[in-house]
Amino acid sequence: MRTILCAALALCLVASFAFSANLPSTHVRGEYIEARTADVYTGPCFANAEVGLAGDLAVMGWKIEKGSFQGVNLDGLSVMGVIRASNTLGNVTDTVYPVKAVLVIDEQANAEQRLALKGFAQKMGGQLLADVVRVDYQPIEFSMADNSVHSRKALMKAGNEVKLETRPMTDADQICHNESVWYGPLTPVEHAMAAYTVSNGYQGKGLGTNWNYSGNRGSFVGTFQVNE
Repeated sequence: MRTILCAALALCLVASFAFSANLPSTHVRGEYIEARTADVYTGPCFANAEVGLAGDLAVMGWKIEKGSFQGVNLDGLSVMGVIRASNTLGNVTDTVYPVKAVLVIDEQANAEQRLALKGFAQKMGGQLLADVVRVDYQPIEFSMADNSVHSRKALMKAGNEVKLETRPMTDADQICHNESVWYGPLTPVEHAMAAYTVSNGYQGKGLGTNWNYSGNRGSFVGTFQVNE
């Protein structure tokens, strides 16, 4: 009996490994940009003044330099997530849910790639992008000075619907001179740096609000990499 059970277990393990080996793989890397309607680089006095009153709106953008998501090639394509939360994003004392989201997908993607970009964004955004109330398809532009996140000077646009633009922090952007990264990025990143928001605008439908929020220390630029 023991021999039969061991043999059965071995067969199950072999079948499991074979099934896993046949699953489409995910290997994706690229650049990331994020902007929120509250400072992410700030001092305690400013953070405490904004919590519960601001920072419930945000945009996340991924420019895929190279890679595939679940076996679908996404080289050079982009996707953006726009969210409206119920509280300040990053607030650990009160829930930010429910959260409504709009996805803006690169119009250059074919039908299979569009589904993969949606799946990729929702994987990266987690619960923040779980309740998608609208999906739009727009031409998406992305550029980063010197092709380096360390420049912190980046621009991402989706038609006339979404625009994010950042620049490096300067000494003039420090007010208390005890600022630090108060909130981390909203999505997994390989490396990210806080940046100054030149533009954070959403002029689309689905969230019950539009905004053009600029002139704050509420952005991140970074890189991401997923290997599964």
